[in-house]
Order: sequence, then C-alpha cells, then structure tokens
Amino acid sequence: MSAATFEAAVASALALESERRMRRATRAAIWAVAVVAVLWFTAAQIGLNPAALVKGVPFMVDFFSRMFPPDLSHLLLLGRATVETVQIAVWGTLIAVMLSIPFALLGARNTTPHPLVFHATRLFLNALRAINELVFALIFVAAVGLGPFAGVLAIALHATGMLAKFCAEEVEGADRGPIEAMQATGAGRMQVILFGIVPQVIPAFVSYSVYRFDVSIRAATILGMSRRTLIHRLERYGLPRPRKSDRG
Repeated sequence: MSAATFEAAVASALALESERRMRRATRAAIWAVAVVAVLWFTAAQIGLNPAALVKGVPFMVDFFSRMFPPDLSHLLLLGRATVETVQIAVWGTLIAVMLSIPFALLGARNTTPHPLVFHATRLFLNALRAINELVFALIFVAAVGLGPFAGVLAIALHATGMLAKFCAEEVEGADRGPIEAMQATGAGRMQVILFGIVPQVIPAFVSYSVYRFDVSIRAATILGMSRRTLIHRLERYGLPRPRKSDRG
C-alpha cells in the first residue's frame, strides 16, 4: 500500500468516526432537551417552587417550636398505641411470611407447575403490591369492623405481594449445580425444591422478611393514625362508631 493510499484510508476512517460522533452528540442533545422540557413541564404542573419553600421556613420553625416541651399527659396513650402498632406489624408480617412461601414457588418459572399458574400468580402478586394498605384496610373494616385486626389483614396482603415476588426472583436465580446433581440421582420434584432450592433462598428470604417487618411498623403507624382520626371525626360530629353488627 502506497503512502497516498494509506493517508486516504486514514482520512476516510477519521471522517467516518467524526460523523458517527456528531450523530451521537446530536441524538444526545435532542434527548437532553426533551428530558429537560418534560421535567420543566411536570415541575410547573405540580407547583415545584423552591422560593415557596424558602418563604415557608419560618412556619416550619414555628411548627417544630410548638412541639417542645412535649405534653407528657399523653404518654400512657402513646405507650399503648406503640405496643398496638408493634403487635399489628408482627402479626401482619408473620401472616405474610406464611402466605408468601407457596405463592413464591408458584410464581417462579423453575418451580411452578404450569405457565398459566406462573402468569396468574405473578398477576395476583402485582395486584397485591399495587393496592395500598389503606385501601385494604377500608375493605377489611367492612368485614371485621374498625379495629387492629383490619390493619393486620391489610398489612398481611400487601406484604405478601412484596415478599412472594422477591422470593420468587431468588428461587429463579438459584444455582443450577445442586439442582442438577439431585436430579441426576433420581430425586423427585419436591425433594429438589426442599433440599436443592429452599436452602439457597432462606438467607435472602429472612433478610426480606426483616426488612418487610420494618416497613410494616411504618404502615401500622399510618393505619393506626387513620383509624384514630376517623374515630375522632365520628365523635366530633356526633356519629356512632362502626360496630361489628354494622358490617356489610
């Protein structure tokens, strides 16, 4: 190859690479402008105004200043409410743990008995996660009355959707080595699940359960505040509290 031919090839390659970089830069600029425009539009729609936050700082300071000194006359009530909150979270998480195990096995591709069962289970778990605990609580209040039991059931259903989904992902990601070794020795389907898959996912499942218990305490606190707010409003307007005989 002559020097002139070599220089022409290098120049052509450089021109082609420059053109590619220009196209990439143009696409990146277009995407950047589009993203900024969308963010600007959504900020205007939701009233995102940092200046309003700065102006409201004195009001926030006043709000926090009125929290001190705390009114210790409500300490006994807060103690009972705290115990009730932990009880709701414990039972809600415990029920969710028990329900999530079979749903996780049905919602994992390598343990489900049929693809239709897999898709139906995943759809059901998605619905459980999509519905907020407050909505579940309103449904169960109509069934069991206004009390902690409705909160337990609400937390249990929502937590089941999360735990079963995470556990199903762990089941699908289990190491194939022990599973194939057990299958080679003639182990049945349940033996493979119990001794080849379950031991691998137990640590992750315990970690998810502990995390879900932490989330359930927050959810139980919100449900308790909502229940007490509803009772306070009913008493304020002279309306009777819902009784178990008023279900339906």
